[in-house]
Amino acid sequence: MTTLYGIKNCDTVRKACKWLDAHNIKYTFHDMRNDGLDKNDLSAWVKSVGWESLLNRRSTTWRQLPDKDKEDINETNAIQLMSSQPTLIKRPVLIHNKNIHVGFKPADYATVFDQTP
Repeated sequence: MTTLYGIKNCDTVRKACKWLDAHNIKYTFHDMRNDGLDKNDLSAWVKSVGWESLLNRRSTTWRQLPDKDKEDINETNAIQLMSSQPTLIKRPVLIHNKNIHVGFKPADYATVFDQTP
């Protein structure tokens, strides 16, 4: 089973969906903004790839956070922030065969799905 977590209007998520569709890969799309995000899933992602890999410090949401929320950020604070504001998570998050991949690069997806680029 393959699940792509993202936000519908994110350009990178759209590119990932297009790539998956073009390669006839069946997947379930989970909109983190509309469908929410399970805190246990988020904790598992953090355990697998690290909170630093998941936290999108370039996002508009990050820039709009109060300085007190951004200072001395650690795993616990990051999970809390990402759980309450899923747009802080780098997108897309792909779960395939219980492996977690953050972001989208066609060559990386080709490797994940054993496709020739």
